[in-house]
Amino acid sequence: MEELRLVASQEIQEMLGVSRTRAYQITNSKSFPDPVAVLSVGRIWRAADVERWIKEHRRDLQDSEE
Repeated sequence: MEELRLVASQEIQEMLGVSRTRAYQITNSKSFPDPVAVLSVGRIWRAADVERWIKEHRRDLQDSEE
């Protein structure tokens, strides 16, 4: 069984290399995956969903080895 990894906005900022404001704009865009939970500390996403979105929408962030 695959391990379920979750990320919050701070991790998404780091994954995208953007500011908190820009991460907020991106995570609120229609193309971005819906969060799997909304907690008192914020929204939570499946890491796999975010990674898939990055591959589809942010090709500039792909590893040069791929």
